[in-house]
Amino acid sequence: MIMIGREMTSGDIERAAMPTTVTITGTRSTGHRPLAEYRAIFEEYVRPFATPGTRFYLGGATGIDSLALLWLAGETTVKLTIAVPAKLGDQPADARRAIATTQDTGRVELVELGGETRTPGYHARNRWMVDRSQFVIGFPRAGTTTSGTHYTLGYGAEQGKPRLIVPI
Repeated sequence: MIMIGREMTSGDIERAAMPTTVTITGTRSTGHRPLAEYRAIFEEYVRPFATPGTRFYLGGATGIDSLALLWLAGETTVKLTIAVPAKLGDQPADARRAIATTQDTGRVELVELGGETRTPGYHARNRWMVDRSQFVIGFPRAGTTTSGTHYTLGYGAEQGKPRLIVPI
């Protein structure tokens, strides 16, 4: 980034380096921690990237997808894209409630990909989100090595996307 007329400050460098499109992926199994811990985790690991004008891509599923969606909608001003593998009506009830709760913010775009609600559809949805992002934040279940979250993080790595991995 070249600045004409003045020297760059550390704030200029930080703004230039921050991604403007971010995918969040994570485990569906979140019952092993209290909700307050997830809020603290999002404050620490998501908040630095949740700058005005940034768009977050989320999968619209149970677990981290819904918790992160609700936190981002309530605590930030970022734009939100929720991508579901098939249709919204195919998502679990708690995920549909989280989406409905956030849609009145005017910052939510819902994308129904029309695929299948099985592993190939979930993987296609996750690739769709990563393909549109500059950065991937993953919250895999601690102690796991195979999951949709790990698949998405691996796909991000294959695409050369920087990743932040926060086991929970």
